[in-house]
Amino acid sequence: MTIQWVAVATFLYAEIGLILLFCLPFIPPQRWQKIFSFNVWGKIATFWNKAFLTIIILLIVLFLDAVREVRKYASIHTIDKSSTSKLGAYEHTQMKLFRSQRNLYISGFSLFFWLVLRRLVTLITQLAKELSNKGVLKSQAENTNKAAKRFMEENEKLKRVFNLFYEEHTLETENKKLVEDQEKLKAELKKTLDALYKAQSDVMTMKTQSERLSKEYDRLLKEHSELQNRLERDNKKGL
Repeated sequence: MTIQWVAVATFLYAEIGLILLFCLPFIPPQRWQKIFSFNVWGKIATFWNKAFLTIIILLIVLFLDAVREVRKYASIHTIDKSSTSKLGAYEHTQMKLFRSQRNLYISGFSLFFWLVLRRLVTLITQLAKELSNKGVLKSQAENTNKAAKRFMEENEKLKRVFNLFYEEHTLETENKKLVEDQEKLKAELKKTLDALYKAQSDVMTMKTQSERLSKEYDRLLKEHSELQNRLERDNKKGL
């Protein structure tokens, strides 16, 4: 294996190790977020995109070269297999084909894992931010719930005060109405008493007049009796 393919294979193993490390369940995304937020990463962040694109280009070139080698030795392998050449040349072609296929897999998986690693770092960062936002939103929701409970308690107190005020206002209104009704009843009672007094006085006047009329009637009846007796005596004397 040449130096370039040894470097690609080492890079592939490093990628696999990093992906497995990122997938460990007992390391939370917040810890990775703290690691990614170190000052050293901020210093190399300006070169990160260029390095990422450079590595992708190199891996694509190596992958295309490996594809070319596989196609080359695969065609030679087909020709050698159909011809009556020496066994050593056939085995040498087989070895070249195996190496080119190995290089194809190494470069292809390195390219694939490099893209996966970039996407995994991005997702871990986003997940850490979402978890942090979730914690902030949770604390805000708890504060909002506490404020809502406090407002509800204050609203209940205001309702109680308003009910007391309304009851006092209602009682005061009812008292005023009762006082007004009492005044009206007093006025009506006074009118009734005045009418009663007037009726009593009329009754007394009529009683007095009746007694007078009765005495006058008795006197007139007595006079009538006397006149009638006189007339009878005078009639007897005339006869």
